[in-house]
Amino acid sequence: MGGLKIAFYTDTYLPSMDGVVTSILNFKEELERRGHKVYIFAAGDKESKKKYSKKDVFIYQGVEFTPYPQYNVALFPYNSIFKLNDLDVDLIHVQTPMVMGIAGLMAGKVLRRPVVSSFHTIVTNKPIVDAYYPKNKHLKLLAKKSMSRYLKFFYNRCNAVIAPTQTIGKMLSSYKITDVKVVPNSIDIKTLNPKADGSAVRKLAGFNSSNRVILYLGRLSREKKIEVLLKAASMLMKKDSSIRLLVGGSGPAEQHYKSIASSLGIMDNTTFLGFVDQKVLAQVYAAADVVCLPSTFETQGIVLIEAMAVGKPVVGADYLAIKEMIHNGKNGEKFKPGDYTSCAKKIEKVLNNPAHYRSNAVRTAKEFSRERVTDRLLDVYNLVLSNRAI
Repeated sequence: MGGLKIAFYTDTYLPSMDGVVTSILNFKEELERRGHKVYIFAAGDKESKKKYSKKDVFIYQGVEFTPYPQYNVALFPYNSIFKLNDLDVDLIHVQTPMVMGIAGLMAGKVLRRPVVSSFHTIVTNKPIVDAYYPKNKHLKLLAKKSMSRYLKFFYNRCNAVIAPTQTIGKMLSSYKITDVKVVPNSIDIKTLNPKADGSAVRKLAGFNSSNRVILYLGRLSREKKIEVLLKAASMLMKKDSSIRLLVGGSGPAEQHYKSIASSLGIMDNTTFLGFVDQKVLAQVYAAADVVCLPSTFETQGIVLIEAMAVGKPVVGADYLAIKEMIHNGKNGEKFKPGDYTSCAKKIEKVLNNPAHYRSNAVRTAKEFSRERVTDRLLDVYNLVLSNRAI
């Protein structure tokens, strides 16, 4: 395949660092290393437009999405079609199904370019519904049904839909969404590797070498179910005074989770790092003895893969895609979703023998390297472009 011109459309972008943004940045870097060109069309605010706009990044200013302040709703992204026409892109890859996603889909139809779409977030999942949908049960049900119909409408107008795991691929097919291909999100195993040194992060957090550190890294939002980990950590700290909790990331529920930690009496042994820059990501993982993801709405759980790349065993809720990522007794342990006692037991099991999981964790992560995953993404692009040419 010769050099392609690809347009990524997304409702979330820097400075936010969620799974969608990580996926975009990783794919852009690897695709361009191979001689392709990637343009990014993203929603943002005045500051992000000023900071991140480049000759290949176009920020469409919008208003803050109130329930989730790190997201912006672009107001006038539909004129991006003129820029796309000037760039003469070969293919449009929509990363999110909202305003920017609609703009990308419309541009594809008008310019007669194939549209590939990635499915990153289960917006009809109960944790999302409970956190962001209307509180009235009748309105909540109506909103959920409307969103389900919309997602089916949106994704079935794309030439291919990318699911990050087999679990999510099967789920999309059950929703009558067609042309589903499985391509996981990738990680940078050159930066994220077992040689990373976490001593500086431990020092910053106020931990010493004898402390046993549990890490949560990701968005601080209610659907992530971090309260399960906080309660589990509280149980473990009562049994073992050496245990510490490290929480990395920011989000709309940061104060909510700090209040829970305070009410549990574990703030003295817990450090909230705030936003974690990509430059220190490997060191943050390296500072931990185990990484825990209590969320029950993950489509892949990229944090788990990143942690494993640094040689860290992982503990996660036995639900959706995490079932696929964690293999009990090998690269980590799974616990009963929402059960903090089960979570505590599995964390304790890992902490008592972390070396047992290390080699399998690293081996798992290598399957998600940029190089391997980008090969699979290009296979999808090639298939879509070939079908359009027929």
